[in-house]
Amino acid sequence: MKVLLLAAGYATRLYPLTLNRPKPLLSVAGKPVIEFILDIIEPLKEVDEIFIVTNRKFYKNFRKWEEKFSGSKKIVIVDDGTTTNKNRLGATGDMEFVIRDKDLKNDLLVLAGDNIFSTDLAGFMKFSISKKPSISIGLYDVKDLGLAKKYGIVLLDSDKRVVEFKEKPANPASTLAAKCLYFFPREKLTVMKAYLDSGETKDAPGYFLEWLSKKEAIFGYVFEGGRWFDIGDRESYDEANRVFQKGFKSKED
Repeated sequence: MKVLLLAAGYATRLYPLTLNRPKPLLSVAGKPVIEFILDIIEPLKEVDEIFIVTNRKFYKNFRKWEEKFSGSKKIVIVDDGTTTNKNRLGATGDMEFVIRDKDLKNDLLVLAGDNIFSTDLAGFMKFSISKKPSISIGLYDVKDLGLAKKYGIVLLDSDKRVVEFKEKPANPASTLAAKCLYFFPREKLTVMKAYLDSGETKDAPGYFLEWLSKKEAIFGYVFEGGRWFDIGDRESYDEANRVFQKGFKSKED
């Protein structure tokens, strides 16, 4: 199984912190954001290779980081060729780009390079494999309808099938938010090209999943316990720093 970490954004909402440094390499409590993600991937024996897709502006930053990082999985840094926020491929565009450019044929686990969560992936992987050949997504209950407006929000039936997916809804039907954690069985690796060929937006993967959920079965796994940080702006970045500096893992896990 392969892993794809999405790290090709320009993070303009975090300027000036991200003018010359990609968001996934920002430090949280003394550790790059992306290394929190790699920590939860490390125990997955099924994974033999990790692709990190970035842009031309930050490609050298990731290569420099990679030289110092030590892990058991092979890491491949991929340059998507974009240079500014205006010509970026977007998250869905980057997923399709890496699948095509690297001719991926295996099951694929996709995570955002700017998300931090403490719960391990064992439960999600067991669930996802049981639902093959359907796609599975990771969910987190934000427990607040106002906060839910910021995310892709999901309704599940009794079988954990997604019956509704709305990206940033004005009136959320639930508080189950998609975490930008996706499992794509190898049989489904062509669906992103079909979506992009239809002329839909290339950015937030939630729009892709909203489109796909109307066409075929997608299943959702709700993570229990822990905390989830989607580092999109200075407020969320500062909160992650505060929580981790206080010893987050020992208190929440």
